[in-house]
Amino acid sequence: MSLPGVFVVLEGVDGSGTTTQLDAVRQALEARGVSVLATREPTPGPIGRFLREALAKRLLDEQGRALELDWAAMALLFAADRVDHVEREIRPALERGEWVLSDRYDLSSIVYQSATSPLGDEAVEWLRALNSRALRPTLTLVLTLDPEVAAARRRARGGPEELYERAELQVRLGRGYAAAQRLLPDDAITFIDAAGSREQVTADILAALTKWLPSPSSIA
Repeated sequence: MSLPGVFVVLEGVDGSGTTTQLDAVRQALEARGVSVLATREPTPGPIGRFLREALAKRLLDEQGRALELDWAAMALLFAADRVDHVEREIRPALERGEWVLSDRYDLSSIVYQSATSPLGDEAVEWLRALNSRALRPTLTLVLTLDPEVAAARRRARGGPEELYERAELQVRLGRGYAAAQRLLPDDAITFIDAAGSREQVTADILAALTKWLPSPSSIA
């Protein structure tokens, strides 16, 4: 079903700058008179909050030991959070004709859960089916960055290492994102070089969004 709004997703390995660029692009769009909902996954909702505890490795078993959920359990939780996200936030905003910018969406689930599954690529079909109710984005922007540069950025921001931030896994995640068009062949996907300055990356993202931006006359 076609909705009047524009739905843009930012994706990439940890440290690629999706969160930073979400805020920068939101500000740039609002300066152009565009009404924007900036959101993220995992969401601040009940399932998303649980997922953030899992990602931060703060889930404990009955003996107080760190608990790591199975990859398929994580995939189910992400899909459930996404259904709630779409129905509670994304669809209503798009129906109002707003732009929705999301820091991650179902491509993250396909890339991360297939990379952590013992099935590898064989898990992709199930992951796609699991997310079949997810609204398709107008455009997905994959921020590409060398894994070592991304790791340096994560170290610079500080904080403990999260569940998926192991160096070897991040290399595999980078390969997964490089294959994004194969993973979601019916989606519009554009790759953005995230190695430049924040301002340059923002400019490149806005250039990729040009065809959907209102003309100056329509804003006036």
